[in-house]
Amino acid sequence: MVKAKVREEYQGLSRQELLDKAYELGVSYLENSGSCSQCVVAGVHAILDFEDLVVKLATSPTGGQALQSLGTCGVLVGGTMVLDYFFGRPVENLSDKEVIQANKDILSSANGVAMLLADRFVKEYGTFVCAQMQRQFFGRVYYFADPEDMERFGKAGNSKKCQDVVGKAARWIVEILLEKGAIKL
Repeated sequence: MVKAKVREEYQGLSRQELLDKAYELGVSYLENSGSCSQCVVAGVHAILDFEDLVVKLATSPTGGQALQSLGTCGVLVGGTMVLDYFFGRPVENLSDKEVIQANKDILSSANGVAMLLADRFVKEYGTFVCAQMQRQFFGRVYYFADPEDMERFGKAGNSKKCQDVVGKAARWIVEILLEKGAIKL
């Protein structure tokens, strides 16, 4: 496990204040920048000192994968990327020559941490599939790759619901990192 360092401006916050800040930053990033997957990562990144590259890598899982609205919610994908940064299996633990049980154990452990986030999505929304969440929230599925449909989405004020999803997930990610000992207050 990689240990997370809370950025200087957020050191000294209580657990609740840190969780509230994660929510606030996630919402603000999505409101101002777009890309649900990238903004949940950016919200956590603003609080925790980890590689900028992780934020960049979360660009295209947005909107159920590359704006298609077909796959896993981009917020869950981005959130899983953050959790894997801290708990994922390092490349030096992969082998193309032999099966090493300890390496499989690291993989299993990382999957268990990611499941904590996925389970929160299911508990809160009943799913973590973008199209199913949209149908639940908006009564229909928007195809974000179509500029006209994206405009209809925005005009209907639907982005507020997605901002809430990003904010909640940013909070959940920080909470999981705290619970698993990756962050010390």
